[in-house]
Amino acid sequence: MAVKLQKTRILAKRLGNKNLSKVSPGGLLLIKMVVVMVVMVESLHMLSPDNLYITEVFEVYQLPSTWFSQSITGNGPSGICLSYLLSGYTPYVKADAVHPQPLLQKKLTEKPDVSILDQDLDYLSEGLEGRSQSPVALLFDTLLRPDTDFGGDNESVLTWEHQAERTIPHLVLGRNLPGGAWHSIEGSMVTLSQGEWMGLPDLKFKDWMRLKCRGLRDSRATAGDIARYYQDYVVKKGLTHNFFCGSVVTAVDTESPESGEQDGGPLFLVSGFMTTKDGSQQPFTLRARNVVLATGTSDSPARLGILGEDLPFVHYELSALEEAMKAGAVTPTSDPVLIIGAGLSAADAVLFARHCNLPVIHAFRRPVDDPDLIFNQLPKKMYPEYQKVHRMMQEKSILSSTAFRGYLSLPRHRPLLFQEDHQAVFQDQNGEHKRFRVSLVLVLIGSYPDLSFLAHGGADLTVDPDQPLSPKRNPIEVDPFTYQSTRQKGLYAMGPLVGDNFVRFVQGGALAVASSLLKENRKPP
Repeated sequence: MAVKLQKTRILAKRLGNKNLSKVSPGGLLLIKMVVVMVVMVESLHMLSPDNLYITEVFEVYQLPSTWFSQSITGNGPSGICLSYLLSGYTPYVKADAVHPQPLLQKKLTEKPDVSILDQDLDYLSEGLEGRSQSPVALLFDTLLRPDTDFGGDNESVLTWEHQAERTIPHLVLGRNLPGGAWHSIEGSMVTLSQGEWMGLPDLKFKDWMRLKCRGLRDSRATAGDIARYYQDYVVKKGLTHNFFCGSVVTAVDTESPESGEQDGGPLFLVSGFMTTKDGSQQPFTLRARNVVLATGTSDSPARLGILGEDLPFVHYELSALEEAMKAGAVTPTSDPVLIIGAGLSAADAVLFARHCNLPVIHAFRRPVDDPDLIFNQLPKKMYPEYQKVHRMMQEKSILSSTAFRGYLSLPRHRPLLFQEDHQAVFQDQNGEHKRFRVSLVLVLIGSYPDLSFLAHGGADLTVDPDQPLSPKRNPIEVDPFTYQSTRQKGLYAMGPLVGDNFVRFVQGGALAVASSLLKENRKPP
């Protein structure tokens, strides 16, 4: 299958194939491999051979026509895990392992010499219960971390073998370093999940932390450590050659297979651009047999939809506050920082601002005692910092007599507009308008995935195609045991796009996708 390249250069040489024949720019690139597309939202970092920075862009090469082209969009934890599984790393049950769940243990002993990837995931996961709605996510999680939800510390029942013949060549195209949105989170923030749940297969997070002489905070890790762990994982597992940072996918289209193709399934035409070391943008176009969407949900911040949102002092990421502080635009003597939102991102912003002695106005639409607020669902002893924010929201409210200059909460207040003179106008529960002069506004009310590179923004792939894509309310509909789209053959989705929101569970999607692709590409005996 031919791929037209518009004066494109690509890092095909890094794939390590010795039989590449050079073609001129504007010529054809023949690929039959798995292209893993990674679309990221963070700022570009170019990778070097020693870590992950791209320092050289090679001419286009012609690849053997026996390869398949698979594309994964997203280089966060789910994309990294899938790359690991597609690189020949194969899980087997340890010979002497005993799983604490008797029924699963019985099933695991039935085919002890068969890889988990080659077994019936539907059968193995039947009857499992846990904190995820995905049966394969529960299966992989309990194989990696048996009994963890009940405080158990049992070793994984899996052992890993590298079998090069099982490798499915693939590319991971992404804008930023491996790790995804973790690189955009303020490094000192601690994870909601336990640190050990943030680890990927065959490299325990606590072991990595021990080697780095780092420790956990009440069993939780900092975002900075997590981001560095994911970068290091890619290097330690020899996956670097699969990751092409500095690339952005702008379109994924389908086309009929060319004559001579054995499989009648559609081909995907993947277009985008790569940013080179000198900052120039090189367009590329690839044809892929399969595409895996693993973009996460942090691409497009949710907006308020009010006047003044485009003013330069209104922002949607905590990093904007950090930059403003570095520039001296916001100081402890400035007007208050306005933080809008009642989720954990808003709470992180409140904690960061108060740690820096910045005055804060914290506005949100719900009452403080709303049972749907995340603060009312978290165990108090496990998350003391978030409980501190919750107490401030209650005790330092504009409705209370204990409000003070360092922090003021505005429960049940709806923002109406922002003005050029830094005035923020709100409407309270009684319909009265209130004005506050602020130095900077952080709108932290959630985010949405950006699938603008797909037709209709991916809405036609969802459970209800008549409604907009929403990871919580209307995710992409996939087969629960392959994670292939029920509406588009050859297209897979994983992670938050299909409702798997925690790192420990997104890995199950990688298992399902890898199992499906391996079975699909297995040659007959």
